[in-house]
Amino acid sequence: MSNESFPGWHGTTIIGVKKGDEVVIAGDGQVSLGQTVIKGTARKVRRLSPGGHEVVAGFAGSTADAFTLLERLETKLEASPGQLARASVELAKDWRTDKYLQKLEAMLIVSDGADIFVITGAGDVLEPEHDVAAIGSGGNYALAAARAMMDSDKSAEDIARSAMAIAADICVYTNGKLTVEKISK
Repeated sequence: MSNESFPGWHGTTIIGVKKGDEVVIAGDGQVSLGQTVIKGTARKVRRLSPGGHEVVAGFAGSTADAFTLLERLETKLEASPGQLARASVELAKDWRTDKYLQKLEAMLIVSDGADIFVITGAGDVLEPEHDVAAIGSGGNYALAAARAMMDSDKSAEDIARSAMAIAADICVYTNGKLTVEKISK
């Protein structure tokens, strides 16, 4: 089957919200193939504990590719314990330069409770402005909704949940079956 005739996998919205001493990463559970929902309860937010240092990661894109990247991130974190920024930069460098990794189609949002980073295959490690990051099909909807709520009295979790609900109402590739992980420093 050629790539042009393949309908393509769509789906996922992942958001990271930092407010006060807490970071929340939330992701929906929908995986779609073309116009069909293949699974509605996928778990796209994970807790990693390399070397006893907890990190929360959410991914959008190919699941197998994301798992490969999460394994590589864990390896980088084991090599530089407690240094998420350094591990993220090392992963992004490998992702951009390694011929095998270059083909991977996913994006990550990661946090150690102090920082949030978006890691891409283009070699980017982005620290978001306004303490909110979002990726995936409904990422822009969730991002806009969360930013509008950041000055409210809502907690990081309440903002993430509300933003994801808004994204799920707008984006057909996003559902309301959430996985939510909190982390603080």
